Amino acid sequence: MARKSKKKDEGGKDGKGGKAPKRAGRAGPPAPDAPLRPLLRVPAGERIDLGAFDPGATPGGPSGKAAGLAATAQLAGPLASLQERLYAASTAGDRRRLLLVLQGTDTSGKGGTVKHVTCLFNPAGCRIRAFKAPTPEEQGHPFLWRIKQALPQPGEIGIFDRSHYEDVLIARVRELVSRSELNRRYAQINRFEESLAADGVTVVKVLLHISYEEQRERLLKRLDNPHKHWKFSPADIDERDLWPEYQHAYELALERCSGDAAPWYVVPADRKWYRNWAVSKLLLEHLEEMGPRYPEADFDVEACRARLLET
Repeated sequence: MARKSKKKDEGGKDGKGGKAPKRAGRAGPPAPDAPLRPLLRVPAGERIDLGAFDPGATPGGPSGKAAGLAATAQLAGPLASLQERLYAASTAGDRRRLLLVLQGTDTSGKGGTVKHVTCLFNPAGCRIRAFKAPTPEEQGHPFLWRIKQALPQPGEIGIFDRSHYEDVLIARVRELVSRSELNRRYAQINRFEESLAADGVTVVKVLLHISYEEQRERLLKRLDNPHKHWKFSPADIDERDLWPEYQHAYELALERCSGDAAPWYVVPADRKWYRNWAVSKLLLEHLEEMGPRYPEADFDVEACRARLLET
């Protein structure tokens, strides 16, 4: 992926994404089985400038909303089949499972993506967890403790709405810990994710990337709809004032924690239809690479058939 360098503007409009140069990405109809991962993956060790990524782009995606909805619907069958095979394999001792980590600013669509993904799978094989501010009990443990309690079991698909990355995002922006502690946390996260990969967990980390202007529109829609007031808080405006700081914190997390064991993917999320298609396609590609198989019967199939026919 090509990158553009940009001087940080911690207080001006450029720092809020309003006038920053954009990486357009590839748009238009993809080849039939063109992989999406190379287009969205964050290379390990490179400096990241989120201002160079266009949140409204549709890299590798269908030609428009109607085509995108149709393409997403076509992914449902293959995804459900792969999930069933993954779960079935676990009954024969296969320890593999998949964990989808969703991060993004307020209104980036984490909850909507969770709702969409769960519609594609059998919910009995999913383990979903939304991480909010730590409880007093959680604060009494190391920051990864609550994450470990929520990991998917063998054969399951886990979905995190926010995650352990909150402890290097909000912790940095709000200066809740020292910079030396932040550096230790990046290293701890890398070791933790490497240990997950070694234990059979395929980690798919997705940053839902929206623009400053799109966030404003989504917040206004919540204010204009009484049925959405429960999703709004005046604190959302306070957090919005820290947009440049959060963008910088995300850039550092992407740079410091995108290794081979658990790379990051930046999904442009201004267009909800593309967001849903892209996350579904990423899941499909990872599950296909895992290649789960139905276990072979550990009993005499023909003998059992004969017995049933006699009853």
